[in-house]
Amino acid sequence: MSESREYYSRREEHGDVYISEEVLEMIAGAAALEVDGVTGLAGGSVGEQLLGRKKLSKGISILWESDNITIDVAIQIRYGNVIPEVAKKVQEAIIANVEATSGMQVADVNVRVGSISFEKPEEA
Repeated sequence: MSESREYYSRREEHGDVYISEEVLEMIAGAAALEVDGVTGLAGGSVGEQLLGRKKLSKGISILWESDNITIDVAIQIRYGNVIPEVAKKVQEAIIANVEATSGMQVADVNVRVGSISFEKPEEA
């Protein structure tokens, strides 16, 4: 198996390690969803949106450059949050989680706010 856009390969002492692009997308998605103020990931296919499927890699893309990666993430935030603050926390969370779990260096995390969610008023 060679290094490609679908797998990142790394030669280790006891053999090769292959990490799929989808695994990195899922790690990034999970990290983004843990940030206070993020209510979901934006994007994904129309079919996923119509069927209501939640996918941790939706709205996330990865660009491979040698041992560095750039991650683009589209998020949905809760109305009332300060967008730049939430975006910075998303960047920090994704970098920390992807680097800790994969051993790869994250060069950049680009955050796009794709939508805002509004809390539904509680019925009395």
